Amino acid sequence: MINRPSYIEELKKWINKPQIKVITGIRRAGKSTILQLVKRELQNSGVSAEQIKYLNFESYITEPYKTAPALYQYLSSVAVDKKKIYLLLDEIQEVKEWEKAISSLLVDCDADIYLTGSNSHLLSSELSTFLAGRYVEIPVFTLSFQEFLAFKEQYHTGVSKYTSPFMEYLRRGGFPVIHHYNYDEDSAYKVVQDIYASVILRDTIQRYKIRDVDLLDRLVRFVFDNIGNTFSGKSVADFFKSQNRKTDVNTVYNYLHALEGAFVVYRVSRYDIKGKQLLKTQEKYFVSDISFVYAMMGFRDRMISGVLENLVYLELRRRGYQLFIGKVDTREIDFIAEKMGRKVYIQVAYRLESEATVEREFGPLLDIKDHYPKYVVTMDDVWKDSISGIQHLHIQDFLLSNFI
Repeated sequence: MINRPSYIEELKKWINKPQIKVITGIRRAGKSTILQLVKRELQNSGVSAEQIKYLNFESYITEPYKTAPALYQYLSSVAVDKKKIYLLLDEIQEVKEWEKAISSLLVDCDADIYLTGSNSHLLSSELSTFLAGRYVEIPVFTLSFQEFLAFKEQYHTGVSKYTSPFMEYLRRGGFPVIHHYNYDEDSAYKVVQDIYASVILRDTIQRYKIRDVDLLDRLVRFVFDNIGNTFSGKSVADFFKSQNRKTDVNTVYNYLHALEGAFVVYRVSRYDIKGKQLLKTQEKYFVSDISFVYAMMGFRDRMISGVLENLVYLELRRRGYQLFIGKVDTREIDFIAEKMGRKVYIQVAYRLESEATVEREFGPLLDIKDHYPKYVVTMDDVWKDSISGIQHLHIQDFLLSNFI
């Protein structure tokens, strides 16, 4: 079990605090492992094993506790000599009306509660109803490049066919299970396809009662094929109509909403930098792990720029940034990243192969006159010098750097 220090350090801030700790993310991103790491941290700090209760609601062992009354009765009975109890509850959304049990435990017991869940809308709606102001969310993503290197060092056996660790990460993505075992590429994508099928069925189709499964599949493939491109619900609906598949804009947005809830995709809105306003059209969608794109669509050279942009998006999210697409007149900045009053502007491209490409990537950043950091991130082997303080970085260095 490899430590994931960024998540554990964040959770340590909340140990013994009254807020419920809600760990969210797509299935197989490592939420259960993080709960086990929390358990180890508690035991290392002197908490006895009897005070810690871990339940995984995807296990048949927990079947008797999958209703609110049964869960409350069981957990309220396990307090040890009036000591604080630590409740680690994995995939809590599998319990019917779980929020009622958790709310009551918070009131009736001296309990420090940690939950994981694989559907953001389900959790947020129920938490806001019963536990408003009494919880904190810690989003979990698949492995960062730095975490991938730690996995590779501990688990990898045999000789890699890739030219560098970054190329392996670029092609295989970040699901921990892929790097825990020595899968070949075809087998790795088969594992990813199975993860995808589970997420689509359990956290999307079943949770949102989606009837038109074929339309959902077409929509996913459209999004995957347009990673890094702006589009709107109307443009998607028009595309389907051109393919003789009628649908309306509301259905498209409802299905996109369901995919967001299951952490299959993330949406990023556009922001007019000069007008200082959020725009309601031409958003971008990014996938929760690039291996989904390869497993479902295959690898295509033309996708590389969007894939690199996706990697940068996920890294910024891991580091706690709120993200927007920047609009400067008719030009675009790939990411405006904001956190605690700070900003970072980032452009992402495959290579700076011509002066026109250099102008396209550096130009919009040069139009911004504030003093926040600005970067152009590419896969170039030959470096373009920084221009007016705008730094040019290889994406591998960007992912490993502590500059943001």
